[in-house]
Amino acid sequence: MYWHSWSDFIHMGGYGVYVWGSLGVMALVMAAEVWEIRVRRRRMR
Repeated sequence: MYWHSWSDFIHMGGYGVYVWGSLGVMALVMAAEVWEIRVRRRRMR
């Protein structure tokens, strides 16, 4: 896909909220998973 500007890229043809929102949720879930693994590892020691 080709965008004419950064604004077009961020808006993603009107679906930017969904695209960036889902990316943000995925990043939060992955960070929570890493944090949970570290907490479990500390408890096991």
